[in-house]
Amino acid sequence: MNFTIGTIENWVANYYGIEVKASKLNGYDELNFLLTEKSGKKNILKVSNSEHDYYFLEAQVKILQHLSKSDLAEQFQVYTLNKKGDTLTEIIVEEATYYIRILSFLEGEFWVDAPIKNKALFENLGAFLGKMDKGLEGFKHPGMHRHYTWDISTARDANYKMNYIQDASKKRIADYFMVQFESEVLPTLSSHRQAYTHNDANDYNVLIEGDKIAGLIDFGDMVYTALINNVAVACTYAMLHQADPLAAATLVVKGYHQSYPLAEKEVSILYYLIAARLCISVTQSAYNGSLDTNNEHHFITEKPAWDLLSFLITLNPIKAENAFRVACNFTPLINAAENYKALEEKRYAHVGRNLSISYEKHLKIDKAALQYLYDDKGNTYIDCVNNVSQVGHCHPTVVRVMQKQIATLNTNTRYLNNHLIEYAQKLIATLPSNLNVCYFTNSGSEANDLAIRISRHFTKQKDVIVLDHAYHGTSTTTIEMSPYKFDRAGGIGQMPWIHKAMNPDLYRGPYQYEDSAAGAKYAADVKNIIETLAKENKSPAAFICETLLGVGGQMPLPPQYLKEVYKHTRAAGGICIADEVQVGFGRVGSHFWGFELQDVVPDMVVLGKPIGNGHPLAAVIVTDEIANSFNNGIEYFNTYGGNPVSMATGMAVLEVIQQEGLQENAFKVGNYMLEGMRLLMDKHSLIGDVRGAGLFIGVELVKDPISKEPASAEIKIVVERMKEKGFLMGVDGPYNNVLKIKPPIIFSMQNAKELLENLDLVLSSL
Repeated sequence: MNFTIGTIENWVANYYGIEVKASKLNGYDELNFLLTEKSGKKNILKVSNSEHDYYFLEAQVKILQHLSKSDLAEQFQVYTLNKKGDTLTEIIVEEATYYIRILSFLEGEFWVDAPIKNKALFENLGAFLGKMDKGLEGFKHPGMHRHYTWDISTARDANYKMNYIQDASKKRIADYFMVQFESEVLPTLSSHRQAYTHNDANDYNVLIEGDKIAGLIDFGDMVYTALINNVAVACTYAMLHQADPLAAATLVVKGYHQSYPLAEKEVSILYYLIAARLCISVTQSAYNGSLDTNNEHHFITEKPAWDLLSFLITLNPIKAENAFRVACNFTPLINAAENYKALEEKRYAHVGRNLSISYEKHLKIDKAALQYLYDDKGNTYIDCVNNVSQVGHCHPTVVRVMQKQIATLNTNTRYLNNHLIEYAQKLIATLPSNLNVCYFTNSGSEANDLAIRISRHFTKQKDVIVLDHAYHGTSTTTIEMSPYKFDRAGGIGQMPWIHKAMNPDLYRGPYQYEDSAAGAKYAADVKNIIETLAKENKSPAAFICETLLGVGGQMPLPPQYLKEVYKHTRAAGGICIADEVQVGFGRVGSHFWGFELQDVVPDMVVLGKPIGNGHPLAAVIVTDEIANSFNNGIEYFNTYGGNPVSMATGMAVLEVIQQEGLQENAFKVGNYMLEGMRLLMDKHSLIGDVRGAGLFIGVELVKDPISKEPASAEIKIVVERMKEKGFLMGVDGPYNNVLKIKPPIIFSMQNAKELLENLDLVLSSL
C-alpha cells in the first residue's frame, strides 16, 4: 500500500474535519504520517491494511483508553475521534479495506537519539514499564491473544528462518541460543505469569526528557504473553550500544521490580529471553534480506543485535542471573568466598584417586557455549585447549541431531540401520580410497587397542614400534605402548615387545630445523629397530605414531619422516598406523588429516576425540585386505560401537565441519596465531620455539635460548595467570614446558588476537 500526501490530507479533512499538512514517517509494517494543523498542533496518522485484524486494532484503542485512566496517562497517546465519533475509520480503496486512526503527538526525544544515558534513565525505564504493567492487571481483550512473530514465547519459530543467515559463525551463535531457549525456557514458560503487554519498548518507541520517561508509543506489537517477556524486550533494547550491557539491563530490572515485583523464577530465565528476542530479530532481518525489501526499518537494529548476541555468548549466564537477582534483592547465586573443599573430598572418596584436576585453584565448570566455558562464580573462559569439542561445546547442530536420534532409536549393530552405513560412507569419503572398512568403538584408547590387535593378527607378529614420549590410550595394551605412561613414576616399565624410536624433535633432538635431511635421519632409528628385530627372527606387527605429536611436545613431524618410516616398516611386513585421535578432522587446516601433511597413506587410521565432539565415539579404518584377514571366524562385536546415536552424531560433526568451513577457519586462524606467537618469540626470550599446523600449536618455554633449559616452573605461572585472564591453556612435552593450544576449530580471529595480547602481557609480567 502506498498513498500520496494529498490523499492523506483529503482523508483527514473528509473524515475528521481537520485541515492539516501531512508528511511521511518511517514505520515497520504500517504507514505513518505526521499531521500538522494551522495552529501548530501535531498528530500522528496510521494506515493499516486488511492484513491487520480489526479486533487487534480495536484492542490497541482499548488498551490506550484503559491507560488513559492511570497515573501514567500523560505518557501515552490519545485518539482523535472521526465525524462519527469512532476511533477507527474504515476506508475502501479499489476493493481493498484500510483503517486509519489519528493519535496525539507526544513530545520528547527518542531513546535512540540520546547521546548520553545516565543510570537513572535505565532505572526509570524499568519503573515506568513496571507501573504500566501493574496498571494493566485488570485489562482484557481477545484481540491480543494471537500467535505473533515478535512474541518471545514463540521464539522457537525463529528456527524456520535460521538458514537465511549466511554467516556460519553468526548462525552458530543464534542457533545455540535457540537450543538454550528450548531447554532452559520452554519447559516452564507456560507456568509463568501471563499478561497483556506492550511487547516493544524499543529505542524508537521510548521517548525521554532528560533522565525521565516522557512516553511510550506504538502498541502494534502488543500481545498476551509471559509478563517477563515484556521486561526482556525492554532489557534487550536498553542493552544496545552500551559499553556495559549487563549493567544497563540490571538497572531496568531493578526499576521494574520496585514498581511491580518480579518472581525469582521469572528472573532465572531473563538472560535466555533476551537472547531469544535477539534471535527473532536477526533471523527476521536475514529473512527480510532474502526478500530484497527496501524498508530500512527492517534492518535498523541488525548490526547492534548481532553485537549484543556476540556479547551474550561471552557472558556467563550465571553472572547475568546473579546480577538480576541482586537487583531484585533475591538471594545471590554466586558466593565468591565459597570453596570446593567438600566437593573435592567427595570426589576423592568416591572417584579414582589418581584422577587429576587442572589448575592450582580448581575450576567448577557448570555450562559451556561453543568456545566458551562458564564457571559457577560467573566467570567466562575461552577454551584454548579442548580439542575434543572440535566444533565447539554444545554446538546446536550436533545437539539437535543427538537429541532427535536418542529419542528415536539407540541400539546395537546386530540390526540393520541406515545410520551405520551412511556414516561409514561419509567418513571414508574423506580418506584415501584404499581405506574403506570401518570398525567403530567408544574411545581412542579402545580404537588403538583394536588397531594393535588387528595388526598382530594380520602380521602374526607381536612387536610394536612407538615413539618415545608417545601416548596412545588407557587400556592395558595402549598403556604398554605409551612411554608417556610406562616410563613415569608408578609406570609398568617397557615391555620387551615394545620398542621406542627416537622422538623426531627438530628443536631439541640431534637433527634440528636447519637439517633438511632430519626426517630421513630420524626415520633411520626405526630402521635400526627393525634390523635388530630381524636378528631375533622377528619383525614389527606395527609402527604407530601420532601424525602430529601431542604429549610428545605438540610438534609436527619432520618432512619426509613418515614416508621413510612407512617404507622401512612395510619392507619388514609391518602395518603403518596413523593415530589421528588428536589431530584429525580439519584441525591442521591445510589438510583434513594429519598424515596428509607427510604425503603418505597409512594402512590403518585411528580416530577418536573430535570425531563425536565429546560424544563417546572412535573408529579404526583399514584396507580391504586387512579387514578380510581379521574376518577369521571370531566375531568382532562392540555393544555400543556403531550405535545409531553415535553414528548420527558423527555425521553431524562431519557436516558442520564441511558446511561451516571450519577446516578453512583452522587454517586461517591457526596461521595468524602461529605468526603472532613467533612475533612474541622475538620479543620474549622465554619462548624457545613455536611450532604446529592449523589450530594445533606448541609454544616451548625455556629459561635460556642457548642451553634450552626447560622453563617448567615458569610455564605453570603462565598457565595460571592466563586462566586469571580468562584463557584456559594446558602444558605438555617431555619436560612439561610446552604450552599446548588446541581449541575448538571454531576459534575466531578475535579469540586469537585476545589470546596473543594477553599472553604478551603475562610474559612481560615475568
